[in-house]
Amino acid sequence: MESHVAGQGARPVVTEPRGYLFLSQGMKRGRFLVWLRRTHAWMGLWGAALGLLFGISGILLNHRSEMKIPLAAQHETREILTPPANSVESPEALESWLREKFKMPDAKSRTQKKPAGPVPWGGGQVIQPENWRITLLAPNHSVTAEYWKGDAETHIERKEANAWATLANFHKGSGMSNVWILLTDTLAGGLLVLAITGTLLWSRLHGPRLMAAGLIGTTLTTAAILMLTTLSLA
Repeated sequence: MESHVAGQGARPVVTEPRGYLFLSQGMKRGRFLVWLRRTHAWMGLWGAALGLLFGISGILLNHRSEMKIPLAAQHETREILTPPANSVESPEALESWLREKFKMPDAKSRTQKKPAGPVPWGGGQVIQPENWRITLLAPNHSVTAEYWKGDAETHIERKEANAWATLANFHKGSGMSNVWILLTDTLAGGLLVLAITGTLLWSRLHGPRLMAAGLIGTTLTTAAILMLTTLSLA
């Protein structure tokens, strides 16, 4: 009778969860897994927002030459302008005038400068003057100016992008500032976090599953490095 009562009053033996090889006592109670789920969910939301933008624009870019999707378009116009004399003294002065003329103060710029030199002409040679080609880039439009030193006129080419073409330019980062580049870096970082947290959630932090994930990840990484090395040497 006494032994029976003693058996009923005995506390059950608490066994520690098996397989949690790398966690402290506090993490073994599931708090870390809950935190992982929340992190995975929030990163997934951010990735979905930017992924929608890059997914749509990526489809447009994939079909820009083959199996074309007639959505993205640019309207081109050409004109000849005569800038002020002091605006053609240097490429920098011409770029400053273009920014003011077309109201593009914050546009990205690209300048190509070809020195003067002899070129074949009619069985002989002539000296071709110095050539400047200045491009101002914004997501929805661009301006390209070509100028031959000594001329009074500048040839201008303008491109106006519609909404779909502007979206594709966002994908390429064409005419975008460094802030946009850093913003898109967060998408790449978010995908890395999703990959890590997703793997940890799948493993539930059990030793055998973590070991399997590590082996698979190491194998895929090694294969990718070998493939890229082989392609670069080819």
